[in-house]
Order: sequence, then structure tokens, then C-alpha cells
Amino acid sequence: MGGSAQAAEPTAFTSASGSQLPIGWRIVGLPERYAKPLTAIDITTLEGSKVLRLKADASYGNAVYATRSAPGSIRFKWRLDKALPNANLKDKAADDVALKVCLSFDMPVANIPGIERTLFRVAQFSSPEPLPTATLCYVWDATLAVDTQLPNAYTKRLRYIVLNSGAAQLGTWQTHSRSIAADFKRAFGAESEAVPPLTALLVGADSDNTQGSSLGYVGDIVLIP
Repeated sequence: MGGSAQAAEPTAFTSASGSQLPIGWRIVGLPERYAKPLTAIDITTLEGSKVLRLKADASYGNAVYATRSAPGSIRFKWRLDKALPNANLKDKAADDVALKVCLSFDMPVANIPGIERTLFRVAQFSSPEPLPTATLCYVWDATLAVDTQLPNAYTKRLRYIVLNSGAAQLGTWQTHSRSIAADFKRAFGAESEAVPPLTALLVGADSDNTQGSSLGYVGDIVLIP
């Protein structure tokens, strides 16, 4: 998920030329052995402004921006037009997200609890991409209450915080400003007193488990040191 570090501030989607992602962003799917279709991720114009569009169709994919910066706060807006009503983040068989904005951290491997550390090293050995030791994802979920915080059903190296929920706000822009340090401590504070540097910013959508389809948009993302 990481890659070589670039400018701390992610390139704005509004700076894109055509439908291609702006400089510094790349699309990453699951390893080939999983044989999962890639979520369609591109730039489109919506209401007169260029935004990132994510169309999942029994697929998985993230737009990734590698960075190296001290955590401060994050500000972004997003809009979900088509949700995944059958998704359930508590169940491996339904672990899908219609819209997510994630932050990966360079937390020391030694901070990971014993058994999880072993599992992480095994996963890293078999992954073509560097795996982050801690990733926090803000999500738009179908059923979980706003402000719910929970681990990923597959790995505790990934934690979720629900920012929007249900269908009431579908089709409308929702703006969020979050303290990265506060949210990291809430999710990973038992493993690290210090807040590690960021290594990557990810925006994604996946529906490979429920075989559903979703449609969402994300505007420019601002990282404030």
C-alpha cells in the first residue's frame, strides 16, 4: 500500500487532466492470486468540479498516494450515490466498503502484539506491496452507527471509524475534518503511545465479498501538518 514517499500534501483531484488520476496517485488492487476484478477509479466532472469517482462491481481497488508526513488533521468531502446494503464489516463473508478514505502509519513492527506480529510478517513475506503496520479507514457504512470504531474482520492491522451511515444522506456531499492523532490513538493507542508518521493515503471501494455494486465520489483531500 505504501511505495516511495512523495510530497506530503496529496495532489488535488481538481488538478487532473482528463479522466486520469493526477500525478502521484496510482491504482492498486489485490494480489493476482486472488483474481479479483479491479474497482473502476477515475476522475470525472460533477457539479462543475473534478472529483475522484469509484465504481465497485464485485471488485476491489484503491487509489493510493505515498507520503511521508507528521500527522495533523485531514479534511475531505465525499458523496455516496449507491450503497452496499448487504455489506457487514463484522463478518468476513460480507466485509465490503462502498467508500473509504484511509491513512497508513509507519508504526514499529515491535509494537504489534505477539501472535499478530507473526501473522503480519507472514503476510508481508507473501505480499508484492509493502504492508503498513497500522491503517485507519474512515468509512461510509450501510448499517453501523456513526462514530462506530472496529477492527477489520480479517486483520487488526486495519481499523475502521464510521463517518456516515445508512441511506438518508445518499447523493449529497458530506464534509469531514478529523484529528489524525486523536483518531489514531483511539484505534491504536493500546499499541503505540506516539503517533507514527504517515506513509500513505488511500481512497477505495470494494464489493468483492457481497458481489454488489456501489458508486461514490471523493473531492480534494487536504492533509494539515
